[in-house]
Amino acid sequence: MTPRPMTEPAFLVLTALAGAARHGYGIVGEVAELSQGRIQLKVGTLYGVLDRLVAEGQVELDREEIWQGRLRRYYRLTNEGGLALAEEAERQAANARAATERLRAWRQKPRATPAPGRARTRPAVASGGPA
Repeated sequence: MTPRPMTEPAFLVLTALAGAARHGYGIVGEVAELSQGRIQLKVGTLYGVLDRLVAEGQVELDREEIWQGRLRRYYRLTNEGGLALAEEAERQAANARAATERLRAWRQKPRATPAPGRARTRPAVASGGPA
């Protein structure tokens, strides 16, 4: 059976934990920083991702501590999680390299330019169902 593709939130959670063990809000902050603010994990999403990663053996509980009267659970990356993260990072890097090569070739192709005074238009998109 082929493993399920890694979601972007899972990739970023694993990446956040590759630096150090973190508690939930620490992970949320690190993911926001890693994604340059593009991804703002909601707590429910975070714990859904963490539960799945724990069940898959990619993340494990590091420790629990009481902070300001509340329990904080710290999670850490496992060896299996590190391997999965490395594999996904290489897959994404390979995809980015392929896209960059294709874009380089595309930019070098001569393209028709619109006549002066004519705006570029987008091609019509057919409707009536999935493509």
